Formats: sequence, structure tokens, C-alpha cells
Amino acid sequence: MLASLAATGPDESPGSGDGGIRCRSESREWDLEGGGVQSGLTRSSDALERDASLVALEGRRGRAASENRLYTPLYRWMAFTDCLCVVTALLIAYQFRFGHLWPSGDFWLVLLVAPFVTLAFGVGFGLYRTHQYSSLEEFRRIVLALSMTIIAIVMLSFWSKASFSRLWIGYSWVLTLLLAGTSRRLWHREIRRSWSHGELTFDTLIVGTNQEAEHLADLLTSSKLGFRPLGFVRTSADPASGESLPVLGSIGELRELIRETGANCVFVAATAVEAADLKHALKARRLDGIEIRVTANVPAMLATTRVTPRSVGGLMTLSINAVRLTRAQAFAKRTFDVVVSSVGLLLTWPLLLAVAIAIKLDGHGGPVLFRQQRVGRHRELFTLLKFRTMVPGAEDRLAELVSRNEADGPLFKLRNDPRITHVGRFLRRYSLDELPQLFNVLKGEMSLVGPRPPLPTEVALYEDWQLDRLEVRPGITGLWQVSGRSELSFDEYVRLDLFYIENWSMLYDLFVVAKTIPILLMPRGAY
Repeated sequence: MLASLAATGPDESPGSGDGGIRCRSESREWDLEGGGVQSGLTRSSDALERDASLVALEGRRGRAASENRLYTPLYRWMAFTDCLCVVTALLIAYQFRFGHLWPSGDFWLVLLVAPFVTLAFGVGFGLYRTHQYSSLEEFRRIVLALSMTIIAIVMLSFWSKASFSRLWIGYSWVLTLLLAGTSRRLWHREIRRSWSHGELTFDTLIVGTNQEAEHLADLLTSSKLGFRPLGFVRTSADPASGESLPVLGSIGELRELIRETGANCVFVAATAVEAADLKHALKARRLDGIEIRVTANVPAMLATTRVTPRSVGGLMTLSINAVRLTRAQAFAKRTFDVVVSSVGLLLTWPLLLAVAIAIKLDGHGGPVLFRQQRVGRHRELFTLLKFRTMVPGAEDRLAELVSRNEADGPLFKLRNDPRITHVGRFLRRYSLDELPQLFNVLKGEMSLVGPRPPLPTEVALYEDWQLDRLEVRPGITGLWQVSGRSELSFDEYVRLDLFYIENWSMLYDLFVVAKTIPILLMPRGAY
């Protein structure tokens, strides 16, 4: 689908009218189409290698130099679906509140204005530059933009004397966030699918040839992140040759290399450049509209919300903001936990009753609830509640299954664990066995969002850096649950837990909860 949205596909050839690639290097000028020497100089081996690399890249020359052009058709469709979601939410909310099949004439005027208001706030909050944002930052902007959209529409409805009830406003806001969030998730799934097929990717030059630049090239090549490395650019601080990709030229030729290769993104390895080198990249951004990204030598667990650029005497520094919760923030998080868990129990009590009956009728005997000692905040032990998913005495059989363990580290995971009952397998697949932990949240032993609560035997095997995940209350859901669940390695999910701890905010909790809902409906990696 998205292949037809891009203005020019990644493998399209340029028009037949191109006269070949002309490249300048120092005092030499070559005509790559004819292969002849215009100045009568003899080619060096380095020049021949670079020229051959540029010939191989000739087919990409027809791509736009600006990153905006690559995604513009896609963003137009995203804007259209955003408007459609808002209008649909307003109509459904009207049906819920007033029960009329066809709205009144005044309401049609509100619907007519709604798409223009949606577009105005969408553009104002940068919703159509999502390739420049992290998932959390995009989520924040979506919530703000759509909230302001509903507020503006409500104000217009009062101004036009087509005022509606507060319940209609609440319905409209919730439905707008739900529909637009679902739409965005589907769009991002389609974008990732396109990346896996080599579509909607940025042709990228990497400035530097050192170890950091090589690591960057390997990361962008092996991961489907929407970037396609073309080659390295030498710098005055790092004149060595690259290994994984060809070296296309020097930093002084950056703008010319951008034109010749059709690149629309430049990654700069910070450890490979000096201040004078970086000026060439900034000039390319200013004059050619190229996307410039400079690596930062800070821990990967720091989110952009924790880092603030600051200038000190002309030197650019990154200020790392504190993450310790204030009293007001701790109170807000606890209030959020109590309110949501209470509402969750009230809404799901019929489901809780049905699950309890199903467990009793499964024929294996034993209690409905499974109680287990877990380690909470500051290594305090508490009793975790879950619906029983295994046969009675399952823990006594663990020793005979250890050799079949499919997880690494101190965890034990077995995809086809023979101890799991038929009902238990269904409950685990949709995480319904975790619902009783809402009582743990009400008691203050757990939070809705946080690290997974470990077993005492697991904590005994932790390395020192892994113990940091015990600084906060464990959660029913967390970053690891919405990022692959059992498919992740132990170290990966510990790093995700630490990332959450280092970057906590109420918005982050809302973000994780919002991502948890579709994970439960479309389970992946749960067993």
C-alpha cells in the first residue's frame, strides 16, 4: 500500500535524460558515464574505488534530497485518517448521548468545521513529522493535539449556538483518542512493513570511519529502522578507511556527495569529527534541507525527555534532568493506580467470576488463586495473586523441567510447559491470569506500570546493575510486556525496566497502558 504513496520508490531508476554522474575530488574531474579523464590526470586507486561506488549508486539519484518529500504522501493520508477519526468520534458520541440516528442541522456545521480544526492542530503540534520523534514524544503530541482539537470544536459549538452536553464532550474526547491512536498504530505497522521491504527508507551517508561509525553502519544495515547506509565520509579527525561500506569522499565534499548519491539523511559519528567538520554537515542541512543526526555519547537508557541541550560559553552540552519523583508526582502515580485498578475491578468482575468458574470446571482440582512470594520495592517480599494456570503441585515438578528451559539468565520459560492446564493456556495467552494483581495494586504492593516482580531465587542470581530494577514498585504491565514479552532475552527486558525507571512520567504510564490494550487483544510472545 505504502509503496504507491512514496513519490519515488527506493529502487526506481532516474530518468533517461540524466547525463551521468560528475564528481569532483580535489583538482580532478571525472565523467563517470563515459569513464574518460577530462583533465588528463591519471586516476589513483582511491579515486577508482570511489568512482565505482558512485556508479553503483547512480540508480538512486532520482530520489528527493529532502526527507519531507519522502514521507509527504504518507502524511497526507495520515492527516485524512486523523480527520476521519475525529468526525467519526463526534458522530458516535452524538449517538451515545442523544440517541438520534441523524444529527440536527447545527451539528452538521460542527462536523463541517471539525476536519479543518483537526488539521490546524495536527500541523501545529507536528503530528506529520513523526519520523523525527520517538514513540513517546509522538504519543504526547497526539494527546495534546487531539485534546486541543476537541476543546476548539466545543468552543465553536457554543459560538454557533449548537452547544451540547458535557457527557457528549467526554465521549468525543475518549473516542477521538481511541480511534486516532488505533489509526496511528496501524499506520506505524504499515510503515515497519514497508521498511522490511526496503520502502520509505532514507538513503544515508555516515560521517566518520572509526569504530563508532562502523557500529552505526552495522546497526542501520541489520535493523529495519528506515535507513539505508550508502557509504562513509572521511573526516579530518578520522582519515582511515571503512570496512563494511565504501568510503565515498571527504567531509569537504559532503554537499557534492549528497547530490551525487541522492542521499536524504546524514548520520554523524560524534567521536569521528571535529568542530570544523560538523560545520559542513550544518551547511548541508541549511542549504540542502538534508536530515542531519549526530550521535550522542550518553547511555541508551536516557530518553529525550531527560536530556536538554544547553550552551556553555559556546560549547554545546547535554543537561540530564533528575528523574526522582516529587511528592506531588508520587501522589499522582498512586492516585492513578488506585483509580484505574478500582475501575478495572468494577468493570471486569463478571469476567473474574467466569474465569474462576472455568478453573474449577477444568477438572484438575486445587484453588482458583495461585499465591506466590515475589520481591517488591527495596527487596520487600509480598504475596502475588494470580489465577491458577498450572496443575496442583506444579512447583514440585520444576526440577525435572529445568534442562528444557528456553529462557536465559535466572528466568524459567517453557513454551509447551506440560504443567499448564487447558484453561491456563488460554488465560496466559491473553494475560487474564494477571487480573487478580489489581488487588495487589490497591494494597500498594504493586503499581499498574513498572518492572516485572521477580522471584527471590531470581534476585539471588542478579548482577549488581540488575538490582536497580528493585528501586520502584513492580507493575502489572511495563515496557518489556509491550516490547516482545517472552521473546526478549533477560538482559533486554532488564534494560527496558531500567529505561522506564530512568524516564518515568505520568505520560509514560499512560503510554504503556495504551500500548498494553492492543497487546492483550493480539497477543504475541505470551506463554
